[in-house]
Formats: sequence, C-alpha cells, structure tokens
Amino acid sequence: AEHKCLKRGVKEVVKSIRRGHKGLCVIAGNISPIDVITHVPILCEEADIPYVYVPSKVDLATAGSTKRPTCCVLVLTKPTKGELSPEEQLKLKADYSHIVEDVSELTSTLF
Repeated sequence: AEHKCLKRGVKEVVKSIRRGHKGLCVIAGNISPIDVITHVPILCEEADIPYVYVPSKVDLATAGSTKRPTCCVLVLTKPTKGELSPEEQLKLKADYSHIVEDVSELTSTLF
C-alpha cells in the first residue's frame, strides 16, 4: 500500500484489468449480493491475472490499509503513478513473485 500498488473496489479493479495492468487479484468471499463480483474472476482469467478468494471483506480491507471493507483488491506489479528507485523495484518484484508462488502452491495443494 505504501508504494501505491493497490487498487481497491470492484470499479477500480475492473478498470485496471481492462487497461492492461498486471497483478494479483484478491476477492472477498462474503459479498452480498454475489452478483457484484461474479464477473471479476472471468476478467482475471481472460487477462492471465492470478486471483484468490479470502473469507472476509473486513480482513481484506485491513490488509489493504483501509478502514472501509472492500470486495476485491488488485495488487499491481508496479505503481501506476511515479517511479521507484531500482532497488525498490527489485524488492517489490521479488515480493510479488514470492506471493504469487505461495498462492499458486496453496491452490495446487487444495485441488
């Protein structure tokens, strides 16, 4: 969040995916009505963006450094505005790769 690499909410996430931004999409599982987010996984699959579900929208908001509960978050591979120093870019890319590996490892063991 401190590097401005998060997009919060369905509207921002969908807009970012359609603009071609890459990242990891995290979707809350306790959304009512569910129709609000049913199109997000389809967009992610079409854009080759990995996505994962978490149980609570409150926990997702807390992890995303906001007080308001949110349906979904897109963790971008690089910030949309501004530039980072080369060492910050490498650290951010390494952290992102590590998270994606962990998520894919978790999902492969579940199924």
